Amino acid sequence: MAKHPTKPLKPRDIQGLKYLDRVLPLLDQLHEVGCQRDKAGNRCLHYDQYCVLVLLYLFNPVLRSLRALQQASTLKNVQRKLGCSRASLGSLSEAVEVFDPQRLCAIIETLGADLRPVRDVRRGHLTQKLMAVDGSVVKTLKSIAKAAFMSDKNGGSHSGWRLHTHFDIDRHVPSRIEVTPGSNSGHNDEKNRLRNSLQPDHCYVKDRWYAQFTLWNDIVAANSSYVCRIRDNSNLDLVIEERVVSPEAAEAGVLRDIIVDVGANSKRAARPNHRVRVILVKCEPHTKRGGRKGGTAGPSSDGVLRIATNLLDVPAEIIGDIYKHRWTIELFFRFFRHVLGCRHLLSTHQKGIEIQVYCAIIACLLISLWTGRKPTLRSYEMVCLYFMGWATLEELIAHIAKLKPATD
Repeated sequence: MAKHPTKPLKPRDIQGLKYLDRVLPLLDQLHEVGCQRDKAGNRCLHYDQYCVLVLLYLFNPVLRSLRALQQASTLKNVQRKLGCSRASLGSLSEAVEVFDPQRLCAIIETLGADLRPVRDVRRGHLTQKLMAVDGSVVKTLKSIAKAAFMSDKNGGSHSGWRLHTHFDIDRHVPSRIEVTPGSNSGHNDEKNRLRNSLQPDHCYVKDRWYAQFTLWNDIVAANSSYVCRIRDNSNLDLVIEERVVSPEAAEAGVLRDIIVDVGANSKRAARPNHRVRVILVKCEPHTKRGGRKGGTAGPSSDGVLRIATNLLDVPAEIIGDIYKHRWTIELFFRFFRHVLGCRHLLSTHQKGIEIQVYCAIIACLLISLWTGRKPTLRSYEMVCLYFMGWATLEELIAHIAKLKPATD
C-alpha cells in the first residue's frame, strides 16, 4: 500500500455521493455478509458500507490511502449519504478477512445486464460474445513473500498480484477478474486459469501466450470458439485447403486464408481435435528492444500476424478485426491502474485486493451506465470533478449529453 502525507479532509472535499444511488440498493443485500461471527451484534462496518467507501476512494483522487478513507468516514456528509458510521483503521483492515469478494459478482452481472454495446465488431457474422482474455500484474509490497514471483537484473524481487481478466469487447467493460499471486506458472498460469473458467457461447480472443492446442480443444469442447495469435515461427507447411482471399479481405490486409494441419509433430493427445484455420494479416514489423533486462518489451514481429481460429465460416477480414480489438483489454489495464487509482492497493490481503478489483469493475460499469459510452479518461475526470465539488451536476449532465458516439 502506498503511503501519502494526509491533510485534514473537509466536507466540501467529498461531493456527488448521490451519484452512487444506482448501486446502493444492490449493495444492500450484502449488509449481513460476514456477520456470522459477530455474536455480540456490535459490528459497525458492514460489507455494503465497506464497498461504498472503496467506490468513494476510486472516484475521489483526494483519497489516496486507507487512512484518508478512514478520515472520510468521519465526515457527517459521508455518513449521512452512505448510511455508515465512523470506521476505524482496525475495522477497515479486518473487513477484508470476513467479507466474501465473490458476493460482488452478482451485482456486477446485474449492472452489466443494463449495458448496451458500444460497438459491433462481429457485424452479424457471429452470435457468440467476444471476450478478450489476458493477465496483468499489480505490484505491491516486497515484504509479502506469497506475492514474490521473480527477480530483476539487479537481484531485487518483484512482488505483485496477477489479474486474470475477461474483457467484453463489444461493451468495453471487464466481466470477470480473478486475483492470484504474480507467478505465471503451474495452477496460476493464465492458460490454466482460462481453462478453469470457460463458458459456452463465447469467442475468446487471445495473444500468443494462449496458443496451446489442448486449450483450444477445451474451448471447443465448451461450445465456444477462439481467435488466437500464434508465433511467427509456427509451422504452416501442411496446408489442407488454400482459400480464396476476397477483395474485402485483401483491402483489410489479409494475405492468406488457409486450413492447416498444425501440431503434426506433437503427440496425438496434444494435437487439435478440430480443423484449424489460420489467417495471415499484414502488420507493421517490430524489433524487440529490451525486455526484462531493461528497455522496451514486446516480441519481434516479421510484419505478418498469424491468427488461428476454429471459426471456419466467418469472413477473414472480420477475424482480423476481432483480433485487432484484443488491444482494448490493454487499454483497460492502463485505465484500471492509472486512472481508477488501482496502482495503490488499499489492502495487501488477497481478499481485500479482490474486493477492490470488483469495486473497480463496478466503477467502470457505473461510468458506462451514466454516460452511455465506454469509460474514458475524459468522462472519468469529469465524474471526479463532480465528486470533488468542482463541477456542478448540470455541467456533468451537459458533458454526458454532448458525448459523441465512440469510434475505434
